[in-house]
Amino acid sequence: MLASGALVVNALIWGTSWWPFRKLHEAGLHPLWATAIIFTLASLIIVAARPRAFGQLLGTPALWLLVVAAGTTNAAFNWAVVIGDVVRVVLLFYLMPLWTVLLARLVLGERLTPSAALRIALALAGAAIVLWPTAPALGFRFPLPRSLADWLGVVGGFSFAFNNVMLRREADRPEEGRALAMFVGGAIVAAALAAALAGEGRAPWLPAPAVAWLLLTAGLTLLFLIGNLSLQYGAARLSANRTAVVMLTEVVFASASAIAFGGGTMTARLALGGGLIVASALLAALAPGKAR
Repeated sequence: MLASGALVVNALIWGTSWWPFRKLHEAGLHPLWATAIIFTLASLIIVAARPRAFGQLLGTPALWLLVVAAGTTNAAFNWAVVIGDVVRVVLLFYLMPLWTVLLARLVLGERLTPSAALRIALALAGAAIVLWPTAPALGFRFPLPRSLADWLGVVGGFSFAFNNVMLRREADRPEEGRALAMFVGGAIVAAALAAALAGEGRAPWLPAPAVAWLLLTAGLTLLFLIGNLSLQYGAARLSANRTAVVMLTEVVFASASAIAFGGGTMTARLALGGGLIVASALLAALAPGKAR
C-alpha cells in the first residue's frame, strides 16, 4: 500500500503540475525557462546528495541519450500544458504505448506480438478521434495535430517512450546516474530551446528575479524531487506491470484538475478517443513480462 501510495503521489504531482506552470507564466516566466531553472536546481541537489552521479553521467555516453529524451519530454509537456487544453495534451502525450512498441522493436529488437498490434490499433484509433477536424464543411482532412500544443503533446509522448526504452536498456546503470541524466536533460534542453526562441523574438528572455515566481519555482523544484523519489521508492517495490497501471492515475489527476480549474474541457469525442488511448496504455501495462 505504501509503495502504491508513493506512485500515486508522483502521478498527482505530474498530473497537476500544469497549474503552477501557468501561474509562473502569468508572473512573466515562460514555461521553458521555468523548466530549465527547476531542473537545474534539482540536478544540483542530486549532485550534492550523490556526488558519484556526476561522474557516472560524464563517463557513460549512453546516458546522454537519456538526457536528450528526458529533456525533450519535460520541455514539450510543460510548454504544452501551459498553452493548450490540458485534457487534450495529456491524452496525446499518453500515445506513448504506440511509440514504445515501435521503439522497442528498433532499439531493443523486441518482436511485434498480436497484443502489441492491438495496442497500436487502439492508440491510432483514439488519436484519430481526438485529432479529427471539427469543421466537416472544409472536406476531408487527415487527423493530424493542428496546433503547437497538439504537436508538443505528441512529441513529448514520443520522447517519453524513448526515455522508458532507454531506461530499460540501461537498467544495470546506477540509479543516481540515471536520475541525474533525466534532470540534467530537463535543464539543458529547456534552456537551449528557450534561448533559441528568445533570440528569434518568439519567446521572452528570462525576466528579472521576482519574489512571485522565485518562491513558486522553489516549491515546484521540491515537489518534483519528491515525485522522483516517490517513483523510485514505489517502482523498486512493485512489479513493473503494477507500477505502470498505478501511474495511469496521472491521466485522471490531470483531466480532473483541468476540468475543475479551467485548464481544459471534456467532450464526448475526447472521452471516446481518450478511452481508447488509455485502454491501449492499460493493455501495455498488463502485458505479461512487461519491463519498465
